[in-house]
Amino acid sequence: MTDPQEPREAAVLVSIQLANVSDVDHAADLEELGRLVHTLGLEVVATISQRRASLSPAAVVGAGKLLELGRMTGGSGVVPNAAHVKVTKAGVHAAAAEARRGEDDDGFDDEGESENEDDFDVDDHGGSYGPMPKRKATVVVVDHEITPSQARNLEKATDAQVMDRTGVIVEIFHRHARSREAKLQVEIARLNYVAPRLRETGGGDRQRGGIGGKGAGESNLELDKRKIRDRVAELKEELELVVKEQETRSKARKEQLRVALVGYTNAGKSSLMRALTGSDVLVADKLFATLDTTVRTLHPETKPRVLVSDTVGFIKKLPHDLVASFRSTLAEALEASLLLYVVDASDPTHEAQLQVTREVLAEIGAHNVPSLLILNKCDRIDEMERAKLRAAHPHAVFLSAKVKDDVTRLRQLLVDHFETTMMEETELVVPYAKQALVSEIHENARVLEETYDEVGARVRLRGQPAVIARFRSMLER
Repeated sequence: MTDPQEPREAAVLVSIQLANVSDVDHAADLEELGRLVHTLGLEVVATISQRRASLSPAAVVGAGKLLELGRMTGGSGVVPNAAHVKVTKAGVHAAAAEARRGEDDDGFDDEGESENEDDFDVDDHGGSYGPMPKRKATVVVVDHEITPSQARNLEKATDAQVMDRTGVIVEIFHRHARSREAKLQVEIARLNYVAPRLRETGGGDRQRGGIGGKGAGESNLELDKRKIRDRVAELKEELELVVKEQETRSKARKEQLRVALVGYTNAGKSSLMRALTGSDVLVADKLFATLDTTVRTLHPETKPRVLVSDTVGFIKKLPHDLVASFRSTLAEALEASLLLYVVDASDPTHEAQLQVTREVLAEIGAHNVPSLLILNKCDRIDEMERAKLRAAHPHAVFLSAKVKDDVTRLRQLLVDHFETTMMEETELVVPYAKQALVSEIHENARVLEETYDEVGARVRLRGQPAVIARFRSMLER
């Protein structure tokens, strides 16, 4: 992880606004990418945005914007051809002329220019390229999933490291994973991402080899890809064993009431988890601070106990490999008695974030689990905004995880929900020969009254139907 005392590497963001994307959504996506890049330990020094019908097949952006990007990174801004022809000054000026015309090969205008002429760097012919950062960027981050060839062309034109949105997210997950399960899941996703982006580096020599070495006619690149396939297979086998252990622990909690906090990354799930359970789970103002599912007991403790779990946050364009890898982790949501959709009410894009959450949960089949909408961070919005939100979400719970009274109110709502929807009242007669069952009843149900006579203990209780059925079965043995 980057030391906060060390200077951060400079990064420039690149984004294409497609025809079906609104200005508001495009701005929100760029802002989110900036936060992802910051979480990765980079400093955003510039942004290049362009409106196009589609990504340029060669290098994402058109020739004019590519030249501008090159000047921000110290590269030529031109992709050399297959013969690696040296970029000449005439070639640079030709690209500059295209930039001044304000059009790229698809007929869409370049956008994102500054209105302040002092912000522009000017070429030999008086043409402007766009605002220049205070220092050269060493990393180019593209807010789209790009092909290996597009990444290579961008690297050649910029002399900088190139990452796409998926690569940034995978790297953040790789750094933040703590449990064995999360590390295995992230490593599988990372290797699946890296494999198609491998390049031949050793001249592509082919030779025979012994066990573990190169096969007949196998190049260095093919050998590396085979090693990755073998490693992914090993990791999947290891992950299966870990998942089985998790399932065993999950079965032990099956009869208990379970609440799962789900929602967009950095919506405040971990803060709410800490407030509801009194636990010391990590709370940080950064994306994907939590990757490991944490399970704690609702505090103060209730009878029967209510377990609260904090899950990995979601994000727009979350790579499918990561969704698949974290399917076992997200199973907490699938097996929960109640889902709390936690939304940052102060975020202007909270509706889109809520939609992303619903889509991911639908993908794993958890959309039918009973749920409650929690509009968190309400201490950051004014009364007018609250009124709008109440009109849009009349059944939502408005709170701030930092306000004790709000958390107490939510806790009581959870208790009342389970009381009215998942519990029933009954009376059991426990013979003296089976008095050990009485302590188990106290542990797994709420005892309303307990009396003793010549037969044994008469216990009036409230509990889940499945738990009561288990008690009756034990009494009949």
